[in-house]
Amino acid sequence: MLIQGSGFSSTVRVWFGDTEADPGSIIPVDPSRVQVVAPPGIAGPVSLTAQNGDDASTRRTLPGAYTYDALYAVPTSGPVSGGNIIEIHGQGTAWDSATIARIDQIPCDPLVVEAADRLLCTVPKGTQGAKTIAVATADVSHLVLDGYTYEDSENGFKGGLSGLPLAGKLKVLVYNNFTGDPIPDARVIVGDSLPTALVRATDATGVTLIEDTSLDAPRTVTIAATCHNPISFVNVPVDTVTVYLDPVLTPACASGSGDIPPVGGGGIAASAIEGELVWDRNLEFQQGDWLNIPEPQGPSERRAAYVMLVNSDASGTFFLPAATNAVTPETDGENGYRFRLYTAPGNRALYALAGIENRAVSPPRFTAYVMGAVRGVPALPGKTTSGVYIAMRKTLDQALYMDITAPAPGPKGPDRIRASVSIMYGNDGYINLPVSVQTPLIPFNGQLAFIGLPSLTGDLAGATYVSTARAVTGPSFLTPMSVVGRLLTTTTSQRVTIGNFVGAPVLQTPALNTAWDGAHLALTYAGGTPVDLSVYDLVSGNGLVRWTVAVPAAAHAIELPDLRTLGLDNGALPSGPITISVSGGRIDGFNYGSLRYRDLRTGGMNAYSIDTFNAHL
Repeated sequence: MLIQGSGFSSTVRVWFGDTEADPGSIIPVDPSRVQVVAPPGIAGPVSLTAQNGDDASTRRTLPGAYTYDALYAVPTSGPVSGGNIIEIHGQGTAWDSATIARIDQIPCDPLVVEAADRLLCTVPKGTQGAKTIAVATADVSHLVLDGYTYEDSENGFKGGLSGLPLAGKLKVLVYNNFTGDPIPDARVIVGDSLPTALVRATDATGVTLIEDTSLDAPRTVTIAATCHNPISFVNVPVDTVTVYLDPVLTPACASGSGDIPPVGGGGIAASAIEGELVWDRNLEFQQGDWLNIPEPQGPSERRAAYVMLVNSDASGTFFLPAATNAVTPETDGENGYRFRLYTAPGNRALYALAGIENRAVSPPRFTAYVMGAVRGVPALPGKTTSGVYIAMRKTLDQALYMDITAPAPGPKGPDRIRASVSIMYGNDGYINLPVSVQTPLIPFNGQLAFIGLPSLTGDLAGATYVSTARAVTGPSFLTPMSVVGRLLTTTTSQRVTIGNFVGAPVLQTPALNTAWDGAHLALTYAGGTPVDLSVYDLVSGNGLVRWTVAVPAAAHAIELPDLRTLGLDNGALPSGPITISVSGGRIDGFNYGSLRYRDLRTGGMNAYSIDTFNAHL
């Protein structure tokens, strides 16, 4: 937050109530402005106090100047289609069965009260932008402006399995994954073979309730619809299935206008964020020198800094931005060095790296020595957020060591390890650094050193080191691939040990490059640790139609209904070449009866293997 006043010095201190803000989070901008990160506090208003160093005569207090919200949401954003589940955490609340929670004045439905200070809210469909969260119980209401942001993004919590054990009733809810609208007349098939299965159609609300005495044990449930991609869950043990089907994006599925079905995108007015990179100064409220960056060693080198958004990939590779985005010691500014970047609307976190770059070599070389970070930057559609200051104080002088035991390669691979270390910056995303990825060849059983990481203090207090490793094939890191998920640590003093890779999947039926009958699949795994879930992604029609199949087992042989006999236009895989991708995952605390869509994606698995096969349908 930005505090405005007068008489601030470079040694200014700030208190929220009785709690002093971390000095490392304070950036004195000029005598009238101070940027500070609020420390944790108790819900309600608190006084704001500022004082220059130890000079008590400069101490000034403004009662009730800052208010801690009584609640917050995790995650803070999601798709406009809604349907995802967020946690609403409170402080000093007494939520009960009479509690009502709303996002942008629309109730959460359903709302689950897990504790007096914790709610599970199924987000309603909304419109893009930051919205209010309101929670009311009896005569007590709590309101947080901009508590949740609707944006065009994937969310891993919508859809899946839930409810009580299957006992004569099965409820299936079917929605469009891009718009959130219900899909009427979708076919719900309960059973392995279409001639013997229970087949029902959804009503105008996208729901069907099937009651049958045969529903007394786990059954395979398949959902298909005209111009939508089908999905199957093998051996469903519970009584509720919620699915979001992707539309088939072909002109053949267009409405009377001849347009491809809407996908919920639409134009997005980009947001701009501008501010300054601030180095410690010799003279107050002037640009500081880049004293923590060494001198360039030749005409091709220069000092440069880059400002970037955190991203969603913990194992991502650092890519050096374009030279035109560089901030240099020659960049102008009032108290620092100006920067400007563009982003989609939402609540954003930024980080900046400064060091020595050389663009005369190929690829360009950038060695970072110092960084800074800031979170909670509001980015509004079509507007510019100004006055964002990033303190460039954090030196990259830490080393993290990773001990890896690579899996044995098979006939197709993998042939190398891709190991990475990133920084999880709260719930905002991941910071990728130039030293974050290494790729030794298999066989490899040994140690890797990642040198050039920051300590997790100051601006990075509360952050976490995230270590990942994957066994991959070829310089492009292709399949077959085995990935060990994120390992979290908060210090570089402890070594990270990575092993227990999942064995590569081996497709038995259909055999490689043979005909598939559209119904039978069989799979084994080449050693490694056991998996909790196998997921098939069957694609044909030049990539237009894909069928997702979830199986709660490792080695298995299953039968599925042949959807081609249903007669749904663009609702089944067309004949022709077919690509079958198989992933097997290990998921901590996995329970198939509470499967979520995020579990179907490798990003939701703690460890997984994946390979791709070709056949003909």
